[in-house]
Amino acid sequence: MKSRLGILVNPMSGRDVRRIAARATNMTHETKMDMVARIAVGADQAGIDELFIFNEPFRIATQALAWLDLSASVRVLDVNLHHDARDTEQAILKLQKEGVDTVVALGGDGTHRIIARTSPNLTLVPLSTGTNNVFPVSVEPTIAGMAAALAAKHQLPVTDRTLQAACKVLHLEFCDGRSDIALIDVVKLQDDFIGNFMPYDNRKIQDLILTCALPDAIGMSPIGGFLKVVEKADDFGLAIQLGSGHAFRAPISPGYFRSVSSHASSTLNLNQSITLTGPAVIALDGDREHNLRTGEKVRVTLRRDGPLILDVPAVMRHAVAASILIS
Repeated sequence: MKSRLGILVNPMSGRDVRRIAARATNMTHETKMDMVARIAVGADQAGIDELFIFNEPFRIATQALAWLDLSASVRVLDVNLHHDARDTEQAILKLQKEGVDTVVALGGDGTHRIIARTSPNLTLVPLSTGTNNVFPVSVEPTIAGMAAALAAKHQLPVTDRTLQAACKVLHLEFCDGRSDIALIDVVKLQDDFIGNFMPYDNRKIQDLILTCALPDAIGMSPIGGFLKVVEKADDFGLAIQLGSGHAFRAPISPGYFRSVSSHASSTLNLNQSITLTGPAVIALDGDREHNLRTGEKVRVTLRRDGPLILDVPAVMRHAVAASILIS
């Protein structure tokens, strides 16, 4: 059976208005093109049989691979563009239809949230090209391509959590039947609105629920991380009520510090739930997504049931120990 690897690029990640309001680096199409080429070369050298990419308006992936001398065959898929999250959803569903279960994705926290919401059964290498990136990682794309190819070729022990582990997910259940997920943070905002792409006003943050709280991150995660460190591998999260209490300054966007005040915080265990009550706007992984009317509630539950995330350095060390790279 042929080994298949998908390469998925969000052309708009790393290009939003937060680069004006804060000091985030602009992620160019040329940079993404170079990353795609390096992923493909790495996967090809690791022996992948087929690479799947997509047509999109900026032709990032197709141009990246146009002149590469690859042994792998390249399949180009189309999606009906809407220029929103539906494009990512369609792409993932098309990859699954083609029998692709391993994907290298270029995007930010929001892009990977859509991927995980669409298909929690993928094996994923999430590469960072967004703004406040906590979920995706910054590793050399060449090596990411190699590691992903080894997974796609089923050369990794599937039960070894040091190599690939299901990520934590915050599941939201609204009283009107809606549901959604977040991979890093659920934020309850007062006096805000859906469609606002500016960094959060620190004075409007009421509640914060985190899968990981990292003091070396940017965004909502370090607000928790300055109080208590919660790693991605830890089987718990952190819930914080903001208000009168211990005040400190946190980097909520690149080069953009604001004062926050923690009223109370508590550990959130796997399968434990917290209920948030409106009126409020609920933001997920940096995007304002849902309105809560007065008295309306949403239940947020932490589970470890997301896609398998490859630990690229660990995979490469395993490959050496198992004599995979040198025959």
